[in-house]
Amino acid sequence: MFKHALILAALLLPGAYASAHEYSVGDLHIAHPWSLQLPPNALNVAAYFVVHNNGKVDDRLLSVDSPISDDAQLHEHAQGSDGAMRMQQVQSVVVPAGKDLTFAPGAYHVMLMQPKDRSLLSDGQRFPLTLHFQRAGDITVQVAVQQQAPAQPTQDHQHAH
Repeated sequence: MFKHALILAALLLPGAYASAHEYSVGDLHIAHPWSLQLPPNALNVAAYFVVHNNGKVDDRLLSVDSPISDDAQLHEHAQGSDGAMRMQQVQSVVVPAGKDLTFAPGAYHVMLMQPKDRSLLSDGQRFPLTLHFQRAGDITVQVAVQQQAPAQPTQDHQHAH
C-alpha cells in the first residue's frame, strides 16, 4: 500500500510544479502569467500576471518583450477627462516594496501588438515574455493561453497604482 502511495506521489509531483506557474527574480515573485485565447479577428493580445515585491525597496518594470511580437508595450486603463476609461501606453510601472502589482483586465497589462505566430495564442499554448526590472533584472516567464480568465485573485492581491 505504501509503495503504491509513493509511486502516485512521485507521478503527481511534476504536475504540481508545472501547474504552479510561478517565477522569482531578486526580491520579486511573479505569479501565473496568462493571456486570453486570441479571437480570429483580433490584432493584438494582452498578457496579465501579479508581481509581489518581497523587498524593502521599490522596483520598477521598465519594459517587456516577446519573440511573438516586435512591439510589446506596458499599458494601463485610465479615466479620460470625459469620464470614459481608455487604454494608454506607459513607460514603466513601479512595483512597491512589500506589495503586489496586479496586471489584470481593466488595470495594468502588457499589450503584444500584431503577434507573428497566432498558433501560439490558442487555448493550452504558452509563449515566452521577458520582464525587464530596474533592480531585479530580467526574467522570462511562460504565459499560459486560456479560453477564459482565471478565478479572481485572493484579497491580498491589491492593485498598486
